[in-house]
Amino acid sequence: MNDTNMLVLNSTITKYSNLLNDIDVAKHLGFDAMEIHTYKLDRYLEAGYSELDLGVALSGVAVIGAGHVADVERQGQAREELFQEAERIFSLAKTVGARGVQILSGPIDVQAVIDYAGGMRGGMYSDLLGLSTRELIHLAAKNVLVLADMANELDLLLYLEPLSWSPINGLQNALQLIDATGRDNVKLVIDYWHCFTSGVRPDDVAKLDKSLIFGVHVCDSLPYDGGIPIETAMRDVPTGQGVLNLKDWTEAVKATGYRSWWAAETFSRKMQQQPVNAVARDMRHLLGTLVGA
Repeated sequence: MNDTNMLVLNSTITKYSNLLNDIDVAKHLGFDAMEIHTYKLDRYLEAGYSELDLGVALSGVAVIGAGHVADVERQGQAREELFQEAERIFSLAKTVGARGVQILSGPIDVQAVIDYAGGMRGGMYSDLLGLSTRELIHLAAKNVLVLADMANELDLLLYLEPLSWSPINGLQNALQLIDATGRDNVKLVIDYWHCFTSGVRPDDVAKLDKSLIFGVHVCDSLPYDGGIPIETAMRDVPTGQGVLNLKDWTEAVKATGYRSWWAAETFSRKMQQQPVNAVARDMRHLLGTLVGA
């Protein structure tokens, strides 16, 4: 497999399709690899298939990323649950031959941030959201260090997506977290929407060290006027028809010297109700046009 400018099928493009259909779509349309969300793997296994079946189904298919581990700053009993969840996801990722697993800053549920901002208290994030970003990065780094060592035993990378509504958002916070782990197998995924809604500009991306970038999520947005970004509302627009200049963002990534994999994402409800092959074909074409592949 040529690692240069790989075009990757992301599970948001085929949200309501099952795993085997996704594999057929990827092969038929000529995607170079797949990035598979946790729920796709879980639904396959919950239907009664085994992990052996899963490995067979994806044999011969390049898998960039498989699954995600969320809320990496968890503490107390939730911290132990974090590592238990990670062990399961890492095992699945290894089974399907994935290169990496995505990790997410928290809370993954934006409602926790909304509630906290409104003065409501309760749940794991009541205490964590009261900490400074510096303190949260310190706690998260301790957890990610453990996760990185677990992943390394299986020859896996971790790629961080800092959610824009979480305290650990944007490039600078993400880079501080990665640096604090001190592990070479912790990288960054550049997600255009999370960058945009964190105040990151294409010029900021262009200054990154390319060795820190594991992958890129090409996605779009509706206008953002500040405040807590609500993903379900702001990303409900067909990719390529929103306010983001996808060419500028892509050129900024390329300015770093990065030339690895690119995955288009969509959270557009209209797109996700269209025929899967048609949406995937259009997104592959968009990626090819942007990346020049």
